[in-house]
Parts: sequence; structure tokens; C-alpha cells
Amino acid sequence: MRGPSGYFLPTTYAGETVRAFVPNALPPNPPIIWDSSLQALSQKAMLAVGRLDGLTGQLPDVSQFLYTYIRKEALLSSQIEGTESSLSELLLFENAESPGVPTESVREVSNYVAAMEHGLRRLRDGFPLSLRLIREIHGKLLAKGRGSKKQPGEFRNSQNWIGGSRPGNASYVPPPQDLVLDSMGSLEKFLHADANNVPPLTKAALTHAQFESIHPFLDGNGRVGRLLVTFLLCHEGVLQQPLLYLSLYLKQHRKEYYELLQRVRTDGVWEEWLAFFFQGVAATADQAAGSSSRVLRLFQDNQRKISKLGGSAGSVTRVHELLKRNPMLSVNRAISLMEEAPTFATVSTAFSRLAELAIVEEKTGGQRNRVFAYKDYLDILNEGTEPI
Repeated sequence: MRGPSGYFLPTTYAGETVRAFVPNALPPNPPIIWDSSLQALSQKAMLAVGRLDGLTGQLPDVSQFLYTYIRKEALLSSQIEGTESSLSELLLFENAESPGVPTESVREVSNYVAAMEHGLRRLRDGFPLSLRLIREIHGKLLAKGRGSKKQPGEFRNSQNWIGGSRPGNASYVPPPQDLVLDSMGSLEKFLHADANNVPPLTKAALTHAQFESIHPFLDGNGRVGRLLVTFLLCHEGVLQQPLLYLSLYLKQHRKEYYELLQRVRTDGVWEEWLAFFFQGVAATADQAAGSSSRVLRLFQDNQRKISKLGGSAGSVTRVHELLKRNPMLSVNRAISLMEEAPTFATVSTAFSRLAELAIVEEKTGGQRNRVFAYKDYLDILNEGTEPI
């Protein structure tokens, strides 16, 4: 056995002495043992990611799929943290047509979307994956809602813990606050140290586990840690588009996930953690590729139905194009998104034609401010988003 991947530091909190864990700098020492089984899992994961990345080039407009897929990931990642919301509620919230939607929960998911999009935009603009960017992402994540008073965008200046009512009965106590910046600084060096020659998927796995051990923020650590995986793979050029998100896999294997993170700390089982991570990457990439293919077929099948409408096919096609990016859409919002400023009657009729073709369903039950759902598309995206 390798032994702990860090050291336990006695620290006092509210009069109690507890053992906080301080992780050693990466990469692991002694080095990871790459037996044939772990190498095979790593290769399988890389091949699955490669297939997914190649598939994105076949989508006629990958941004259409990304728009909603990112929202699914935001929902799943927030669910892991206990947020109760649905994809339909988030999309209704963004339509500003959301009576009865639990706004606080949906706002948290919406914050996650903003944090994700901000990070991806910064990386596309050439900004390095750095502590500054991590803090910016955190600031977006906690900009509004329940976490807005927990130092958004700043590393913590007090002790935190996981599980329990205090550090004394917690399941895990991260490093004391005065060691957070040093620990995160070491992680940043690992991210940019070419001399380590660590393959991108391995680097993502090690970085995620290390970030979770440091737990540098008062709130939102899990969500930022999961975002880091995708950001790192995009930054390293493994993914051209941010289509790989592990939250569904981690949600489905939550108990094993938390146990392995803890065993990495106490027993240094990096090989077991990497095996779990690679299996998750392969399963997630295959699932995303399958969803992408099904969505592409759905769009093509529905467009064939629309093309048979005759004279109204043009306006219906334009609304269908909007629904690919916004699968929950009101008539008014559709009009606002169109460049040529069509009449209300034209767009309303187009939605009615789509409903007659069973492509959309009217969800609000009203004559005014009607909202339509692209049902089959949402059904694909909703897979796995059921409450935990």
C-alpha cells in the first residue's frame, strides 16, 4: 500500500482539536503503477472521447446542441449538491414564462450555466486555466441565490468541512484556510508543468481529486471541481467542443465516488481512482455520442415532415431551427429571436403546424403567452435527470 496522499494536521476549531487533511503536491509520489488493466481503461476512455469529438463535426450546428446540453449538465451537477429542479423548469425560467417554478433552485442552475459559459469563453479567448479563472468561475456560480454570501470568487478564509454539523463530527476536514492558497498554487503549477508529461485524461482525474481534497471555497466546490474536468480537456485540445460532462455518471455512482476520493486521501489508491474515472469518461462519452446521433436523426426526420407542408414550410422551418437551440419556447420569445421580425400570427401559426405534426406540445394551457416544448428532443436530454 502506498499510504496517505498527504498528511493530517491537528487544528483547533471552536475549542475542538480535529485532524485536517493537507494533500501532497501532484503528481503522486511514488508514481502511479500503470498495469495492463489501467492502461486498457485509459485507452478505452481516450478512444471514446475521440469518437465523441469526431461526431461533433457531423452536427450541422453544434451550438444548437450545446445550448441545451450544457443546461442538462448544469442541472445534473446541481442535483448532486441537493438542488431540486428540472430541465423544463430551467428552460421555462429562461423564457421568463415560469409561474410556480421554484425560483431559488432554478437560479442556482442558471448560475451554473453562466459560470460554465464564462469559463469556456475565457478559454476560447486564450486565457490560461489558472487560479484567477477558477475564482472567476466561482464568482459567477455564486453570484445570486443561496451561496451569494459565501465569498463568491474568493478562496475561503475560514475552516470548512464535509458531512456532520462541525469539524469534530465531519466525514472529511480539508486543509486549514491559511494553507489553501499554497495548496491551490501547487495545483496550478501541476496544471502547467510540461515536464510532468501527464496525459490529459490522467491530468484531469488527478486535478479533480486534488481540487476536491483542497476544497478551497466555502460553497460550490463540487460544481467547480466537475467543471474543471471539461475545462481542462478543452484547454488541452482533447475536446474541440465541451460535450463531456461527468455529472450523470457521478450522480449514478455517488457512493463509490465519495468513497474513492476519501481512500485516495487515506490510502493513496490513485490507481483505483483513475480506473473509476476512466470508466466514467468512457461511459459518459459513449452516452453523449449516442445522444448526439439520436438528436441529429430526430432533427432530420422532423425536417422531412415539415418540408411536406407546402407554402407554410418556410416559416415552420424557421421556428424549428429556433427550437433546436431552445426546446422550450414561447411565441413571443421566438419572435424576439428572429432577425426578420415576423408577425405574431405567422409565428403562432407555425407553432400550431408543429403541434399538428406532433413535434411540439403546448405546455402552458393558455391562449396568451403560450409556451411550446420540443417533446422528443427534451425526452432525449432529460434521460438521467430524474431526482436522486
